[in-house]
Amino acid sequence: MPRTRPPYPAEFRQQIIELARTGKTPAELSREFGCTAQTIANWIGAASGDTHRGKPANDTLNSAEREELVRLRRQLRQVQMERDILAKATAWFAAKGDKTFTPSSNS
Repeated sequence: MPRTRPPYPAEFRQQIIELARTGKTPAELSREFGCTAQTIANWIGAASGDTHRGKPANDTLNSAEREELVRLRRQLRQVQMERDILAKATAWFAAKGDKTFTPSSNS
C-alpha cells in the first residue's frame, strides 16, 4: 500500500496560492517548496473556484441576471401551480364521470 503524505497546513497552502498570484508558476513553486506542481495547481484552482474542468464553480451574477433569475423562478412556480391545479381538476372530472361535452346527434 503506497504511503501518503499528511495534508499540508492551510497556512502553507494559502502562502503558496498568494505566491502564485504574484506571477510564479506552479513548477517554480514546486521546485522551491517541495510539493508537486499538480498539487499547487489544484490549490490554485480550488481557491479561484475552478473545480470543474476549467469552469468556475460559482458563477457570479450581475444584478440584471439576478433579477431575471428571480423573475423566472417566480414564473416557474406559477406555471407549476397551474399545472397541478389542472391535473387535479382533470382527475376530479374523470372520477366524477360527468361528460362536460355532449356532441349533438344531428350531425
